[in-house]
Amino acid sequence: MIIHTYTRCSQKYSESVKSVLLSSLFPSVQMIETVTGPGAKPFAVELKGMTDLEARYQPLLSGLRLIEGAQDNGLRMTPRLRELEVKDLLSLTRFFGFSSETFSLAISMLDRFLSVVKIQPKHLACVGLCCFYIAVKSSEEEKNVPLANDLIRISQNRFTVSDMMRMEKIILEKLYWKVKAPTALHFLRFFHNHIQEQLDAESKKILSLERLGAQLKACHCSFAFSKIKPSLLAIALLCYEAQEQHDPKHADKISEALRSLQQQLNIKDGDLLCVHELVGKCLTEYTNTKCAKPNSHRLRWTISGRTARQLKHSYYKIAHLPTIPESAS
Repeated sequence: MIIHTYTRCSQKYSESVKSVLLSSLFPSVQMIETVTGPGAKPFAVELKGMTDLEARYQPLLSGLRLIEGAQDNGLRMTPRLRELEVKDLLSLTRFFGFSSETFSLAISMLDRFLSVVKIQPKHLACVGLCCFYIAVKSSEEEKNVPLANDLIRISQNRFTVSDMMRMEKIILEKLYWKVKAPTALHFLRFFHNHIQEQLDAESKKILSLERLGAQLKACHCSFAFSKIKPSLLAIALLCYEAQEQHDPKHADKISEALRSLQQQLNIKDGDLLCVHELVGKCLTEYTNTKCAKPNSHRLRWTISGRTARQLKHSYYKIAHLPTIPESAS
C-alpha cells in the first residue's frame, strides 16, 4: 500500500546497511558539526522559521490513509485520481506559462484539502481547478491572472464560475485561509542556494536547479510524496542528484554540505535513505514511461475553435512539457 511505503522503508534498514548506503550518498565524509561563521546564524534562523511553518501546513495523515485505502470504483477519492488531477494542473501550468511556485502551491493546497475533506470524484476537477486558481492569484502578477471562465473552458469542465466561487470559499475555510505554505520548491531553492555558497565555481555546476525543479514536478505527480515533509523531499532530491552527477573531484565538498544540512534539519539517516529510494524509483518511472509526461497529450484537445476565439492573445504562448534536463557533464 502506497501510504505505508515510507514507514516500512524507514524501518527496514539495519545500522550496518544504513552505513553502507550513507557512504554512497556522502562518500568520504565524517559526521561534522553545524557550519559556523558570519552567515550561519541568518541561515539557521530562516531555516527554523520555515520548518516551524512547515509543521503547520502538512496534510492530515489519517485523511491520506483513507484515500490510499479507497477502492477505485468511482465513488471515493483514490491515489490514481489525485495523480491524474495533478497532471492536469501541470498541463494548465505549462499552457499559461505560470511559475513553478504556482504549481507547487496548488498541489500543496490540493493535498491539504483532500486530507481533511472527503470529496466525491465528480467534484475533484472543481476542487483541483480552484486550488490552482487560488495559487495563481497568490503567486502570479495580476495582469497574468486569467478569467475563471477561461480556466473552465480551457480545462473543458462543466461547472460554472458560481460553482468555482462556492468551492473556493469552502477550500479557504477548510484550510483556515492559510494559503502561502512553505512548499518543497521553497525548501529546494533555499537549500540549493545555501549549498552553492559553500562551493567553488566548478563544484557549483554539479547541482542544476533547473534539473532539480523538473525532478520535483515529477515527484509532485506521485501520491507517494503527499505525506513526506517538503524539507525532507527537498534534501532527498539534492542527495539523489549529487549521487547521479557524481564527480570525484567535487564529491567531498557537496557531500559535506549535504551532511551538514541534514544535521541542521535533524533528519534521521533512515528517513533520508527511504525518501531517496522513493525519489529514485519515481524519477526512473518518469524517465522510462511516456505517460508520465502528462501534458504531452492533453493539449491536443483543450482548445476548441469557439474557445480560441474568446481567449486573450497571450494565452497562446504554450510551453510544452520538457524532459528532465541532461546534466552539464
